[in-house]
Amino acid sequence: MSDLKIDQDTIVALAKALNFICGGEHPVTVAMRRAAETAAASDVKKARAAFLKLKPGERQAALAMIAG
Repeated sequence: MSDLKIDQDTIVALAKALNFICGGEHPVTVAMRRAAETAAASDVKKARAAFLKLKPGERQAALAMIAG
């Protein structure tokens, strides 16, 4: 999971998926949303790190949602 590539389109999709799965006020959702808005390298790095700390089931659900 540590080799997960997260580009700008993926960040936007994950932000939407996490909003549904974890809720809009969840820290990971907030971090993803901020990274999607700013596209700043530091925000993307923080969002990626936060995403990798999610429970495995939440990560898998979010990835499944954006996979189609």
